[in-house]
Amino acid sequence: MVRAMESRRRDRLFCDPYAAAFLAAAPEVFDRAERGAVACLSGLSAAGTAFWSRAVIRTRFFDDYLVDAVGAGIRQVVLLAAGLDTRAFRLNWPADVRLFELDLPEVLEFKRQVLASRSARPRCDYRPVPGDLREDWAALLTGAGLRASQPTAWLLEGLLIYLSAAEVGHLLATLCELSAPGSRVAFESENADAEALRRQASELPALAEYTDLWKGGLADPGSWLADHEWLTKLHDQVEAAIRYGRSPAGSSPGGSGFLTATRR
Repeated sequence: MVRAMESRRRDRLFCDPYAAAFLAAAPEVFDRAERGAVACLSGLSAAGTAFWSRAVIRTRFFDDYLVDAVGAGIRQVVLLAAGLDTRAFRLNWPADVRLFELDLPEVLEFKRQVLASRSARPRCDYRPVPGDLREDWAALLTGAGLRASQPTAWLLEGLLIYLSAAEVGHLLATLCELSAPGSRVAFESENADAEALRRQASELPALAEYTDLWKGGLADPGSWLADHEWLTKLHDQVEAAIRYGRSPAGSSPGGSGFLTATRR
């Protein structure tokens, strides 16, 4: 819904021509969410506005991250827990890029049906991989053609907060095993103020369904990566918003943002 509404703005930071089709395909889900979205944007909820703004900024930031990665020569891209991501269909990719999406079978099948109804065509070698991160997903990716000997650009968008610290550690360890030198990874990063934002978000009816599933992730995944031969960089959310010409909402300089890392 965030992507659909952002795509209708004249000053949009990205264009997702398929987001509205997902809304139309599941009205029983998104009609309720739309009522919550109106409340979030009405000025009644600072936490809701911050949540919405963060989703817009992170989408554009991770778009740029992936474009930069393939511009630097990486030809494998993996989106873990891809959900209804449409980057394989909406970004301009070099012809030889392989893009793997791993998510639950029913999620990928729903996406396939909706995109087929719009005659969407991927702009890369698109390889959906039905699977579960609680299982041996590394074997699923390599079986689909991922080459661990070549650099990969990983994206873990909106994922880690839904995992426990132990689950994040296991996921990152598996990711390391599949990452050749020069590989990259990106995900959200939160500071100590994030817990307050989570408490506020959990009080919003439109967001409670999602915040109930949050497990908190790993306290400092950046340090974990640094200890395992990755060079990390933190990107402040406020600075990113200003760079994109947007007023930052619900954050302050030096706070939450995005972490990118490169394998040494």
